[in-house]
Amino acid sequence: MPSVKMNQGNNVLGTQPIPGMIWKFAIPAIISAMTNQVYNLIAQVYIGWSVGDLGIAATNVAFPLAILITALSALFGMGGAAKFGLYMGQGKPEEASQTIGNALVLMVVSGLAVSIAATVFLRPLLYAFGATEAIMTYAIPYTLITNIGIPFGILAVGASYLIRADGSPSFSMLVVLSGVIFNLIAAPVFLFGLEMGIGGVALATTLGQMLSSAVAIYYLRVKFKSVSLKREGFQLRGAVIKGVCALGSAAFFTHLAAAAVQIVQSNALRYYGAQSIYGSEATLAAAGAVIKVMAFLMSVVIGISLGCQPIFSYNYGSKRYDRVKEAYKLAVSYATMVSVIAFLCIQIFPRPILSIFGSGNPLFYDFAVQYMHIYLFMTFANGIQPVTSTFFSSIGKARMGFWMSLVRQVILLMPLLLILPIFWGINGVLWAGPLADGIAVVLVILFAAREMRIMTGLQLKQVPDAGIARNS
Repeated sequence: MPSVKMNQGNNVLGTQPIPGMIWKFAIPAIISAMTNQVYNLIAQVYIGWSVGDLGIAATNVAFPLAILITALSALFGMGGAAKFGLYMGQGKPEEASQTIGNALVLMVVSGLAVSIAATVFLRPLLYAFGATEAIMTYAIPYTLITNIGIPFGILAVGASYLIRADGSPSFSMLVVLSGVIFNLIAAPVFLFGLEMGIGGVALATTLGQMLSSAVAIYYLRVKFKSVSLKREGFQLRGAVIKGVCALGSAAFFTHLAAAAVQIVQSNALRYYGAQSIYGSEATLAAAGAVIKVMAFLMSVVIGISLGCQPIFSYNYGSKRYDRVKEAYKLAVSYATMVSVIAFLCIQIFPRPILSIFGSGNPLFYDFAVQYMHIYLFMTFANGIQPVTSTFFSSIGKARMGFWMSLVRQVILLMPLLLILPIFWGINGVLWAGPLADGIAVVLVILFAAREMRIMTGLQLKQVPDAGIARNS
């Protein structure tokens, strides 16, 4: 039986002021997310300057596999962290310990399965992801190497969620930073110094994932503080797996849907790009560059969202609905401010931003600027959905989180990507983004407002028994 190592009544998640608590947990998560995206952005710059547009396009068509790593990390990591937080808030350390053990086993098993399958079916997968024959020359060696790192990537990112839920946001940040810093140093050495080409960037990524997973394992074995992790907790149990996957499903399907959209979009760009003045390779390269820029700008929003997850879970499990509502409202306001800044950067400075990729193709710049102006037009509202999706998963509302994850990507964006280009060609791909974002954000706001009213009602019911103030 696991022993409790943290005094539940003094858990900082339930006692410290919410604004300071958000930044205590969010800042390390933001640094982790931003640093990781800095590496992805710099890697694209390295590839753009050394290999050219085809190299950028190659990493773009391989991107769905990277999204799958993030999806599985969120399924077992975020799901495990949310369930762990709820159990700790309820004072159930044994169940919390089993949740951590099962989540870790699921990360390793899923990583090995995906790595093997992606390697065996590599060529048909890359074609399905939108690669042309010219792009395939670079995509195959790049992906073969990154496939080796898939199990380590899933374990490192997934474990960082669990470490943050254990009350160690700084060490969670260290897990990610260790690999990213290694990548930043090794990638140019392999690419330019050893002249390994695009494979050198892939090797740096894989070795960085291995390092990050080693740092995570050290924490889990030596420093995990909430409960003692026993061997029996790593024996897979159906009920535990169901609980983890239920709470991680919203984030998982959000990322999975993003991968599906990426595939549909890449194929649309390949097909309709070939019919335009830009050509397939230029449109795919431009989309890949813009995606990396957008991911960097929005990494702060993701960091805020991830930092709030343990706050949501613990306080909801403790029935501190006032703290849950306060945390959600503050997180949304912070994320929206960041989104507005990102929107202004994209709309005002697209060309200077894109110039870092070093492409000498004017068609690349022409299409990429249009892509930023049109496809990313609703960026100012994009902070609401990640925070709200994490919020619902964190409080155990897995079904609501699941449907929210489908609305933007599957129900709206994917059909628009298939239908609009039939009438508008390549411009239809561009306009699908803001249309889907605009409708989705309205629905998300309605769902969140309803949940706030529900928690207000729960607060009012507690007043006679617990004397909780009637805060709305």
